[in-house]
Amino acid sequence: MGRWEPNARGRLAEAALELYVERGYEQTTVAEIAKRSGLTERTFFRHFADKREVLFSGSDALREHLVNAVAGAPESAAPIEAVTAAFEEVGALFQEDRERVLRRQSVIAANAELRERELIKLARWSADLADTLRRRGGADPAASLAAEVGVAAFKIAFERWVGGPGEPDLSELIRESFGELKTVVAGG
Repeated sequence: MGRWEPNARGRLAEAALELYVERGYEQTTVAEIAKRSGLTERTFFRHFADKREVLFSGSDALREHLVNAVAGAPESAAPIEAVTAAFEEVGALFQEDRERVLRRQSVIAANAELRERELIKLARWSADLADTLRRRGGADPAASLAAEVGVAAFKIAFERWVGGPGEPDLSELIRESFGELKTVVAGG
């Protein structure tokens, strides 16, 4: 595969993920990723700051998707309803790319540094969702609580999805998690 071929970023990301799964994140070098993708290390660093960023490069787009979904929710939607709908949309996106998401998650689960980075990502999602809910007119602590429990419900659903056979789909598991949350809050 020549360096002139299109989609260098995608090729690098796929090569990195393959190597991380095969050899482990720690044992994989940028040079190996570049070689596997048919590109140079210099090209790698034009697209990613480091080898960790390959796994987290889509985080900002997902965060933006969540924020936009909450911002665009009907005015009549309660904060938790807006957050639920936003995470269901993200669940549908993950469902479309299940195999890649599962491979990515297996790499993250095997490395403490990456698990820490994943938690930081989720904390940022929560903070941004809370800010969005406040801009929609939600007051604290309701905005912060809706964002925090929304991330927690998503995390539980995601863990079930990753550990399960893929049925039901992630969006359904997210709905179930939010339903369980309502039951817990109601004292059931």
